[in-house]
Amino acid sequence: MNKVIPKGLVVSCQALKDEPLYGGNTIPKMALAAKQGGAVGIRANTVRDINAIRRITQGTLPIIGLIKKQYADSPVYITPTLKEVKALIRSACDVIALDATLRPRPEGVSLETLYRYIRDHSDKAVMADCATYEDAIAADKMGFDYVSTTLRSYTESTAGFLIPDPEFCAELLDDVKHATVVAEGGINSFAALRSVLDAGVDHVIIGAAITRPQVITRVFVNVLENHPNFMRQ
Repeated sequence: MNKVIPKGLVVSCQALKDEPLYGGNTIPKMALAAKQGGAVGIRANTVRDINAIRRITQGTLPIIGLIKKQYADSPVYITPTLKEVKALIRSACDVIALDATLRPRPEGVSLETLYRYIRDHSDKAVMADCATYEDAIAADKMGFDYVSTTLRSYTESTAGFLIPDPEFCAELLDDVKHATVVAEGGINSFAALRSVLDAGVDHVIIGAAITRPQVITRVFVNVLENHPNFMRQ
Protein backbone atom coordinates (compact mmCIF):
# COMPACT_ATOMS: atom_id res chain seq x y z
CA MET A 1 0.00 0.00 0.00
CA ASN A 2 1.14 3.52 -0.81
CA LYS A 3 0.70 5.56 2.38
CA VAL A 4 1.77 9.17 1.96
CA ILE A 5 -0.60 11.04 4.28
CA PRO A 6 0.37 11.09 7.96
CA LYS A 7 -2.30 10.89 10.63
CA GLY A 8 -3.77 14.25 11.46
CA LEU A 9 -5.88 16.92 9.78
CA VAL A 10 -6.06 17.38 6.02
CA VAL A 11 -7.74 20.62 4.95
CA SER A 12 -9.84 20.63 1.80
CA CYS A 13 -9.18 23.89 -0.08
CA GLN A 14 -11.65 24.19 -2.93
CA ALA A 15 -13.86 26.76 -4.62
CA LEU A 16 -16.27 26.13 -7.50
CA LYS A 17 -16.76 28.53 -10.39
CA ASP A 18 -19.89 30.07 -8.88
CA GLU A 19 -18.21 30.81 -5.53
CA PRO A 20 -16.47 34.07 -4.52
CA LEU A 21 -13.07 32.50 -3.80
CA TYR A 22 -12.75 30.87 -7.21
CA GLY A 23 -9.79 31.96 -9.34
CA GLY A 24 -6.68 33.96 -8.66
CA ASN A 25 -4.33 32.79 -5.91
CA THR A 26 -6.91 32.62 -3.11
CA ILE A 27 -7.02 28.84 -2.82
CA PRO A 28 -3.22 28.37 -2.81
CA LYS A 29 -2.93 31.03 -0.09
CA MET A 30 -5.63 29.26 1.88
CA ALA A 31 -3.62 26.04 1.61
CA LEU A 32 -0.53 27.85 2.90
CA ALA A 33 -2.56 29.19 5.83
CA ALA A 34 -3.76 25.65 6.55
CA LYS A 35 -0.16 24.46 6.56
CA GLN A 36 0.80 27.21 9.01
CA GLY A 37 -2.08 26.09 11.22
CA GLY A 38 -0.77 22.53 11.39
CA ALA A 39 -2.53 20.69 8.53
CA VAL A 40 -0.72 17.52 7.47
CA GLY A 41 -2.09 17.62 3.92
CA ILE A 42 -4.33 19.43 1.46
CA ARG A 43 -7.23 18.19 -0.65
CA ALA A 44 -7.69 20.23 -3.83
CA ASN A 45 -9.80 20.36 -6.97
CA THR A 46 -8.40 21.10 -10.47
CA VAL A 47 -4.91 20.72 -11.83
CA ARG A 48 -4.43 24.49 -11.68
CA ASP A 49 -4.99 24.68 -7.94
CA ILE A 50 -3.06 21.48 -7.23
CA ASN A 51 0.04 22.75 -9.01
CA ALA A 52 -0.25 26.22 -7.47
CA ILE A 53 -0.56 24.71 -3.98
CA ARG A 54 2.52 22.58 -4.63
CA ARG A 55 4.48 25.71 -5.51
CA ILE A 56 3.32 27.88 -2.62
CA THR A 57 3.85 25.14 -0.02
CA GLN A 58 7.18 24.20 -1.65
CA GLY A 59 6.24 20.55 -1.77
CA THR A 60 6.13 20.23 2.01
CA LEU A 61 2.59 18.83 2.23
CA PRO A 62 1.02 15.84 0.44
CA ILE A 63 -1.83 16.86 -1.86
CA ILE A 64 -4.96 14.82 -2.50
CA GLY A 65 -6.05 15.78 -5.99
CA LEU A 66 -9.42 15.45 -7.67
CA ILE A 67 -11.31 16.95 -10.58
CA LYS A 68 -15.01 17.65 -10.28
CA LYS A 69 -16.81 17.23 -13.58
CA GLN A 70 -20.51 16.75 -14.26
CA TYR A 71 -21.62 14.37 -17.02
CA ALA A 72 -25.19 14.01 -18.23
CA ASP A 73 -25.32 10.22 -18.03
CA SER A 74 -24.24 9.74 -14.38
CA PRO A 75 -24.42 11.39 -10.94
CA VAL A 76 -20.72 10.56 -10.38
CA TYR A 77 -18.69 13.79 -10.54
CA ILE A 78 -15.47 13.32 -8.50
CA THR A 79 -12.76 12.27 -10.99
CA PRO A 80 -15.41 10.44 -13.00
CA THR A 81 -13.62 9.37 -16.20
CA LEU A 82 -10.25 8.47 -17.65
CA LYS A 83 -9.85 12.03 -18.93
CA GLU A 84 -9.75 13.41 -15.38
CA VAL A 85 -7.55 10.56 -14.18
CA LYS A 86 -4.96 11.27 -16.88
CA ALA A 87 -4.93 14.97 -16.00
CA LEU A 88 -4.34 14.19 -12.32
CA ILE A 89 -1.54 11.76 -13.14
CA ARG A 90 0.23 14.63 -14.92
CA SER A 91 -0.41 16.99 -11.99
CA ALA A 92 1.63 17.56 -8.84
CA CYS A 93 -0.77 15.68 -6.54
CA ASP A 94 0.43 12.76 -4.43
CA VAL A 95 -2.94 11.04 -4.08
CA ILE A 96 -5.75 10.75 -6.63
CA ALA A 97 -9.25 10.80 -5.14
CA LEU A 98 -12.20 9.46 -7.07
CA ASP A 99 -15.80 8.52 -6.49
CA ALA A 100 -15.73 4.86 -5.50
CA THR A 101 -19.46 4.36 -5.08
CA LEU A 102 -20.99 1.37 -6.80
CA ARG A 103 -23.03 3.55 -9.15
CA PRO A 104 -22.79 3.55 -12.96
CA ARG A 105 -20.06 5.93 -14.08
CA PRO A 106 -20.07 8.32 -17.04
CA GLU A 107 -19.36 6.73 -20.41
CA GLY A 108 -19.82 3.29 -18.87
CA VAL A 109 -16.23 3.15 -17.58
CA SER A 110 -15.73 0.96 -14.51
CA LEU A 111 -14.10 1.99 -11.25
CA GLU A 112 -11.65 -0.89 -11.60
CA THR A 113 -10.58 0.38 -15.04
CA LEU A 114 -9.69 3.78 -13.57
CA TYR A 115 -7.98 2.22 -10.58
CA ARG A 116 -5.87 -0.07 -12.75
CA TYR A 117 -4.92 2.80 -15.06
CA ILE A 118 -3.62 4.84 -12.12
CA ARG A 119 -1.60 1.89 -10.81
CA ASP A 120 -0.17 1.09 -14.25
CA HIS A 121 0.74 4.66 -15.20
CA SER A 122 1.83 6.36 -11.97
CA ASP A 123 3.19 5.86 -8.49
CA LYS A 124 0.47 8.01 -6.92
CA ALA A 125 -1.64 6.71 -4.06
CA VAL A 126 -5.38 6.31 -4.59
CA MET A 127 -8.28 7.41 -2.35
CA ALA A 128 -11.78 5.96 -2.58
CA ASP A 129 -14.55 8.48 -1.83
CA CYS A 130 -17.30 6.27 -0.45
CA ALA A 131 -20.90 6.53 0.73
CA THR A 132 -21.70 3.03 2.01
CA TYR A 133 -20.12 0.07 3.74
CA GLU A 134 -20.30 -1.87 0.46
CA ASP A 135 -18.41 0.89 -1.38
CA ALA A 136 -15.64 0.88 1.20
CA ILE A 137 -15.20 -2.90 1.36
CA ALA A 138 -15.13 -3.18 -2.45
CA ALA A 139 -12.52 -0.41 -2.67
CA ASP A 140 -10.41 -2.05 0.03
CA LYS A 141 -10.48 -5.38 -1.80
CA MET A 142 -9.56 -3.62 -5.05
CA GLY A 143 -6.43 -2.23 -3.38
CA PHE A 144 -7.13 1.44 -2.67
CA ASP A 145 -4.69 3.06 -0.25
CA TYR A 146 -7.33 5.19 1.47
CA VAL A 147 -11.06 4.75 2.04
CA SER A 148 -12.87 7.98 2.90
CA THR A 149 -16.43 8.66 4.06
CA THR A 150 -16.59 11.68 1.71
CA LEU A 151 -19.86 10.84 -0.05
CA ARG A 152 -21.92 9.57 2.87
CA SER A 153 -25.20 11.54 2.91
CA TYR A 154 -24.49 12.85 -0.62
CA THR A 155 -25.80 9.95 -2.72
CA GLU A 156 -29.32 8.78 -3.45
CA SER A 157 -29.07 5.80 -1.12
CA THR A 158 -27.57 7.76 1.78
CA ALA A 159 -29.43 11.06 1.44
CA GLY A 160 -30.50 12.34 4.84
CA PHE A 161 -27.98 10.29 6.82
CA LEU A 162 -26.54 12.31 9.69
CA ILE A 163 -22.85 13.09 9.28
CA PRO A 164 -20.30 12.67 10.57
CA ASP A 165 -21.28 9.07 11.31
CA PRO A 166 -18.99 7.73 14.06
CA GLU A 167 -20.66 4.30 14.03
CA PHE A 168 -20.00 4.01 10.31
CA CYS A 169 -16.38 5.00 10.86
CA ALA A 170 -15.99 2.39 13.60
CA GLU A 171 -17.51 -0.26 11.34
CA LEU A 172 -15.03 0.56 8.59
CA LEU A 173 -12.13 0.49 11.03
CA ASP A 174 -13.19 -3.02 12.04
CA ASP A 175 -13.70 -4.43 8.54
CA VAL A 176 -11.42 -2.52 6.15
CA LYS A 177 -8.33 -4.74 6.13
CA HIS A 178 -5.70 -2.85 4.15
CA ALA A 179 -6.69 0.75 3.35
CA THR A 180 -6.44 3.63 5.82
CA VAL A 181 -9.88 4.85 6.89
CA VAL A 182 -10.41 8.60 6.53
CA ALA A 183 -13.30 10.57 8.07
CA GLU A 184 -14.66 13.35 5.89
CA GLY A 185 -18.00 15.11 5.67
CA GLY A 186 -20.04 17.09 8.16
CA ILE A 187 -17.18 17.71 10.59
CA ASN A 188 -18.16 21.29 11.40
CA SER A 189 -17.61 21.55 15.16
CA PHE A 190 -15.20 20.46 17.85
CA ALA A 191 -17.80 17.95 19.07
CA ALA A 192 -18.16 16.46 15.59
CA LEU A 193 -14.39 16.11 15.31
CA ARG A 194 -14.16 14.47 18.72
CA SER A 195 -16.89 12.00 17.75
CA VAL A 196 -14.89 10.54 14.86
CA LEU A 197 -11.67 10.60 16.87
CA ASP A 198 -13.44 8.72 19.66
CA ALA A 199 -14.49 6.13 17.06
CA GLY A 200 -10.79 5.49 16.42
CA VAL A 201 -10.14 7.46 13.23
CA ASP A 202 -6.82 9.29 13.10
CA HIS A 203 -7.00 10.63 9.51
CA VAL A 204 -9.52 13.47 9.12
CA ILE A 205 -10.43 15.81 6.27
CA ILE A 206 -12.28 19.07 6.95
CA GLY A 207 -13.32 21.50 4.24
CA ALA A 208 -16.31 23.83 4.52
CA ALA A 209 -15.94 24.52 8.25
CA ILE A 210 -12.47 25.95 7.59
CA THR A 211 -12.28 27.12 3.98
CA ARG A 212 -15.74 28.20 2.80
CA PRO A 213 -16.49 31.55 4.42
CA GLN A 214 -19.96 31.82 2.89
CA VAL A 215 -20.93 28.56 4.63
CA ILE A 216 -19.33 29.55 7.93
CA THR A 217 -21.04 32.96 7.81
CA ARG A 218 -24.45 31.39 7.16
CA VAL A 219 -24.12 29.23 10.29
CA PHE A 220 -23.52 32.26 12.48
CA VAL A 221 -26.24 34.29 10.74
CA ASN A 222 -28.76 31.51 11.33
CA VAL A 223 -27.95 31.52 15.05
CA LEU A 224 -28.22 35.30 15.17
CA GLU A 225 -31.52 35.49 13.29
CA ASN A 226 -33.12 32.81 15.45
CA HIS A 227 -32.03 34.26 18.77
CA PRO A 228 -34.97 35.66 20.81
CA ASN A 229 -33.30 39.05 21.32
CA PHE A 230 -32.79 39.48 17.58
CA MET A 231 -36.30 38.31 16.71
CA ARG A 232 -37.89 40.83 19.12
CA GLN A 233 -36.34 43.78 17.32
